[in-house]
Amino acid sequence: MADIKLPEVELNIYSKNNPVEVEVVENYVATKESSPNFVRHVTFDITGTDLVDRIRVGQSVGILPPGEDERGRPHRLRLYSVSSPSTGEHGKKHLVSTTVKRTIEEIDNNLYLGIASNYLANLKPGDKVRMTGPSGKRFLLPENALNFNYLFFATGTGIAPFRGMIQDLFSADYKNDCVLVFGCPYRTDLLYADYFEEMDDKNTNFHYLKSISRESRRKDGTKFYVQNQISDQKELLYPILNKENTLIYICGMKGMELGIYKELYKQGLTDYLEIKKSPEGSVDDIPSDKFKHFIKPSARTFEEVY
Repeated sequence: MADIKLPEVELNIYSKNNPVEVEVVENYVATKESSPNFVRHVTFDITGTDLVDRIRVGQSVGILPPGEDERGRPHRLRLYSVSSPSTGEHGKKHLVSTTVKRTIEEIDNNLYLGIASNYLANLKPGDKVRMTGPSGKRFLLPENALNFNYLFFATGTGIAPFRGMIQDLFSADYKNDCVLVFGCPYRTDLLYADYFEEMDDKNTNFHYLKSISRESRRKDGTKFYVQNQISDQKELLYPILNKENTLIYICGMKGMELGIYKELYKQGLTDYLEIKKSPEGSVDDIPSDKFKHFIKPSARTFEEVY
């Protein structure tokens, strides 16, 4: 197994008590087709700040929405994963991007709009925002990133860091295998689909697998979820997963990682897991809140769930 050494990164150059003002330069819809979910790609110009060339893909930036809550307190800081490569959006180090989904929920018969997500989604080029960061030092590609194969699992806006990571890898003459598994309810929810489909067409070592859960069923009648690709795509994935230099990255809604860990366990791919205690019965019977007492990610598995 090749050594996994994560790069040293700087944290919190700007804090919530000392944010920096940056300008929006792009804000566009990230879905390929019209979707009931509103997801946007937002790019900021960080020219003249200490963030230039000091944000790495896999990190997050913080956004401070203006205004106060019902208690008169300033709105809380929200973190958003960087979706631009380490070289910057469009190859420009002074441009950093994120992917944001408008939060629109019905709670107790009342419509709730997420403060930060709707604030960001409404921004126009030329608008200014208060930014903090960068945050995060664990969900990064290794220093010797080109020496590894990757299996990236994403749901929703969890695809953000993988967009940047894939750009980082393939702009550096990457020769190993990279697989992106993206899960969403409907095909209209596919994010950055044109880019990933083009990457799949042009690169024999890049594979884009879509798990669309609410439009069709697997042969056994169950829904398509990201973890099912491990068994459904055995011919493609097993040769990659059985290599000693393969790493797994997981990003998306909290709980998605459990399905992946269960499937890895059932398929005997336990190098990606730390088995603290073997379950007496089926791994599927372990309660979600007790799962970490039995199985955790190993050093070859990275997760960022929220």
